[in-house]
Amino acid sequence: MKGSINELVAAAISGQTVISFPTDTVPALAVRPDKAELIFKIKQRSPDKPLILMGATPESLWPYVTGMAEEMRVWQQVAEQYWPGALTLVLPASEKVSHAMNPTNPTTLGVRVPDSTIAQEILQQTGPLATTSANLSGQPPIVSLTEIDQQFPMVLTLASDFPAVAQTASAIPSTVIQWHDDQWNILRQGAVKLEFES
Repeated sequence: MKGSINELVAAAISGQTVISFPTDTVPALAVRPDKAELIFKIKQRSPDKPLILMGATPESLWPYVTGMAEEMRVWQQVAEQYWPGALTLVLPASEKVSHAMNPTNPTTLGVRVPDSTIAQEILQQTGPLATTSANLSGQPPIVSLTEIDQQFPMVLTLASDFPAVAQTASAIPSTVIQWHDDQWNILRQGAVKLEFES
């Protein structure tokens, strides 16, 4: 199914439909956080593989994480350096987070602001959404809207003739780092190359 940005926004807000849109890395499947189980179902994804909360701005994401003032400062400094961009921060989750995002470990949450005008425009209107790459679990990420339509006919994708869809994306997933015991641990090296002292 294809739709305009307005139709994708309306579908996401309703919580009844999974939507897909381009990001700065691979295209995303997205849904309202309290309806995250819809993504797990269509991706055939194991519940021990959490989703990422994607937002239009850092300010839209901070209410979903919790930490001491000094920790928050560290997280915000990293966000200022790398967001918008292909870096996912895994942080302690606040009570605001739906357990459907991370069923087996609801105490942590991955958050990211994509460097994509289209994604930011959608997220600005919907608020943060539960997201993941557009592919069946265990298979390589899909990078074209046509393939997403074929693989997930029940997902509402952005109309392919929308001019801004032609913008470049890396097709490489985001780098994922987790804050644990007062330091960063790299869980996945992706589009952003990082090194931390151990």
